[in-house]
Amino acid sequence: MNRVGSDAGRFASPAQDEPPAIEPAEHASRLAALRRYMAATDLDVALLSAPENIFYLTGLDHWGYFVPHLLIVPADEEPVLVTRAMEQVTVAHQVRTARFVGHSDSETAADAASRVLAGSFRAKRVGLESWSAGLPHGLAARLMQAHAGVDWVDISGVVDIQRRVKSPAEQRLMREAARISDAAAAAAIDAVRDGANELDVAAECQRAMIAAGGTFPGFGPFIRPGARLGEEHTSWGRSVIRGGETVFLELSGCCRRYHAPLGRLIFVGSAPTAAREMENVCRRAFDAVLGTLVPGRLAREVYAAWQNVVDAAGLGHYRRHHCGYIVGIGVPPSWTGGNSVTGLRHDSDLPIAEGMSFHVLSWLMGTGRGDYFLSNTVLVTASGPEVLTCIPDGITVR
Repeated sequence: MNRVGSDAGRFASPAQDEPPAIEPAEHASRLAALRRYMAATDLDVALLSAPENIFYLTGLDHWGYFVPHLLIVPADEEPVLVTRAMEQVTVAHQVRTARFVGHSDSETAADAASRVLAGSFRAKRVGLESWSAGLPHGLAARLMQAHAGVDWVDISGVVDIQRRVKSPAEQRLMREAARISDAAAAAAIDAVRDGANELDVAAECQRAMIAAGGTFPGFGPFIRPGARLGEEHTSWGRSVIRGGETVFLELSGCCRRYHAPLGRLIFVGSAPTAAREMENVCRRAFDAVLGTLVPGRLAREVYAAWQNVVDAAGLGHYRRHHCGYIVGIGVPPSWTGGNSVTGLRHDSDLPIAEGMSFHVLSWLMGTGRGDYFLSNTVLVTASGPEVLTCIPDGITVR
């Protein structure tokens, strides 16, 4: 079904070393949910390009997403996955929910997708993820030019919203990702010491992550000295760590593309008294988030609970853009689930629901009264929030 070209039959199926992460019935349920939306909005076809959403609906897990992939989902026929023809073997091994149409490197995914859309589907009203890192402007323009008579409808966020609530199978993967995160963080922290090179810390972190069963994460790990703390998304260099410095650590293990990030601040030699005071505030603010992160509350209420603790500590001048964000599926270059961040913000009306998972950050850096932060992945359950990452998160001195 999903092999293309005369060579496809030469490749044997891969050894079944482990059961599928997500059973076929769950993939079918995800596809059915998308089709219910399509029926309600009179769409003939949904054309998905966000790698995270293609993974969610097909299970395709590889590094090939650096070029466009298009998943064409008709209302009542078999979906079609379009990308480079050279990916045929990977698709044949991994994908059971779509047939594969490959294109040569002398054309683009838009050319191949145009042939599909003009074929048996003959779509008149097509949903398109306009806000997707997987849909370059040129590709979208070529598609629209080739199908000028089509009514193009923006369906950005439709599948992303589906992904917010994790099924029991996904929750198991989140817990496994958290175990890998803990192993990697423990190794990194153990490697931090006066005279250690940042490269050595990073190497130990990555080694432990892989040894624990992890695969390549969406991004990171982030390991950098406090002097470069403000470089939000940079990581290790070649510097030597010295006593009196701090080392910032933020990472996530990855299991079958599911992520469970955590963050710690490590003090080399000793921790200032001011940092210990901020640690106390961070802890109480984190606990306030846990007390509010329950089904039925709104994201802005969760943020308010965090901010109220900070204000009560005499830090009313201090504000954050969020105190956490949804995590789960991640494809490089991000573990946030795409090119947008669904955060626990002061102005968000996102309803908290059972099955959601968040990277919760209690961050007090640059307050003028000392620095500290901690972060963990938290799963919303029927019995309350479950903190998945378990490595100790108090003051750590190395």
